[in-house]
Amino acid sequence: MRERTIGGHAVSAIGLGGMPLSIEGRPDEARSIATVHAALDAGVTLIDTADAYHRDAGEVGHNEELIARALRSYGSGADGVLVATKGGHLRPGDGTWTRNGDPEYLKRAAKESARRLGVDAIGLYQFHRPDPAVPYAESVGALRDLLDEGVIRMAGISNADIAQIDQAREVLGGRLVSVQNQFSPAFRSSLGELEHCARLGIAFLPWSPLGGIANAKNLAAGHSVFQEVADEVGASVHQVTLAWELALAPVVLPIPGASRPETIRDSAGGADLVLTADQVARLSA
Repeated sequence: MRERTIGGHAVSAIGLGGMPLSIEGRPDEARSIATVHAALDAGVTLIDTADAYHRDAGEVGHNEELIARALRSYGSGADGVLVATKGGHLRPGDGTWTRNGDPEYLKRAAKESARRLGVDAIGLYQFHRPDPAVPYAESVGALRDLLDEGVIRMAGISNADIAQIDQAREVLGGRLVSVQNQFSPAFRSSLGELEHCARLGIAFLPWSPLGGIANAKNLAAGHSVFQEVADEVGASVHQVTLAWELALAPVVLPIPGASRPETIRDSAGGADLVLTADQVARLSA
């Protein structure tokens, strides 16, 4: 599988988004573990999670603990996997999402995430979503402190605009390595942030790169040109979508979610699919 880099750390060009393994409609643990193992078998070395990826109240960190168990049970072959987790977004357990960008809360949350993941230091920790009640620089300042304390090895942000990217770079003293924003054929409003990251050499991780849990299966119906290109190259429409995103900039690393082994195996195939310039232009149009 092709590789890309996050903060100088080489990882697979396509990662695994762990969210579907822990929220509503989640599979049983055996299938969840099998899905993570299938990702590793396919060469995936980047796994995305968050402490807020859970369904019920009282199970904060469900996905982090699940990922940790899957990696441990896989054995030494998982040693090179970069696990990226996030803090600052919460699910009270009633289906809603809330935010907490308080610096002291984020520091506690990061240490709890490290404990759940079973690591001395988190490979990549990202501020999940801006909190309008807390100045952005103060929230990102918590990541700076966590870097300085060695609780995390790399720092990133999620759901950020261009101004916030620049502010985070300043607060972190140039140590911002990633931006994780929504981006897909149906959601392209983060294209400006993607291009900004490309100029700065910061990894851009599209979340819901196939349109999200509910929409991924209908991707071809809503975007016929993607199916046309898939027919041309003999690949799935999902592989074409991920290959198109990879072609947009060398900093792009899509993290499609999966809840079945066959789904992540298909997505992983998009990493080595190379589209022509004409095909990329048609998809981008």
